[in-house]
Amino acid sequence: MVEAIRLADREGVEGLSMRRLADSLGAGAMSLYHYVANKAELLDGMVDAVFAEIEFPADATDWQSAMRLRAISVRQMLARHPWAIGLMESRTSPGPTQLRHLEAVTACLRRAGFSVLMTTHANWILDSYVYGFALQEASLPFDTADELTDMAEEVYLPQLPPEKFPYLNEAAVTLAAAGYVPAEEFGFGLDLVLAALEPLRSSS
Repeated sequence: MVEAIRLADREGVEGLSMRRLADSLGAGAMSLYHYVANKAELLDGMVDAVFAEIEFPADATDWQSAMRLRAISVRQMLARHPWAIGLMESRTSPGPTQLRHLEAVTACLRRAGFSVLMTTHANWILDSYVYGFALQEASLPFDTADELTDMAEEVYLPQLPPEKFPYLNEAAVTLAAAGYVPAEEFGFGLDLVLAALEPLRSSS
């Protein structure tokens, strides 16, 4: 699984095939079928392996701290393995690591007082936020505040004359001057989601 994940990290899951993996391992393609039946089973194993990289407290008592830690860890994992964003929820044969993880998350929310339905709502909205942020973050044309400032000055501002786009121009100038870091939006949005879920425990 390790080499398959490395290939997907470098080339995307679209570039992964049994033959490509066999070549990378210096083995015959047919030899791989002693370990996995097909590419679908290979992908199942890869997804289960990346779930093992997600940190989550075994005996979480503070649900918000546990979910914040998990969300941050999932985001970090997806930054390492962006191909996993489209696969983590699509597999119909989840592996043991994935199931243990999902059981722990569900148990944390249920023990915190969320009903079964509200636990499902919370899981959906938290995962949607983290996956969506990771997907958007991976597609940004810059990585650092300095790169964003350079792009704002060289690319964005020339397209945003203040007489035509006063508010967009104002935002671009202000954020560039402040050294705005888009990555910091993750914590801001996550805190909002967690705060919005808190009162729903008592209404469950």
